[in-house]
Amino acid sequence: MSKVPNIIPITDLRQDAASVLRRVRASREPVFITQRGRAAAVMMSTEEYERSEHDKELLHLLARGEKDISEGKTIELEAVLAEARALLKEG
Repeated sequence: MSKVPNIIPITDLRQDAASVLRRVRASREPVFITQRGRAAAVMMSTEEYERSEHDKELLHLLARGEKDISEGKTIELEAVLAEARALLKEG
């Protein structure tokens, strides 16, 4: 069952921004800001934003890897391991 999103009008945000920010940090859930009854922005904690960006980057890398595999752009495991060993010896 999906959660009901936190939605507040921009006027509420203007009136009590500090409280809304505390709620975002405490709940770790985004708050959707509306303006004239329509979605205008999303407020989320810095930690959740960074996690979201990290997850997005991982998905991008996985998609790129899938594309490379489908195009036959692959490297033998032994070559990858040899390169990794060489990099570890340098560092």
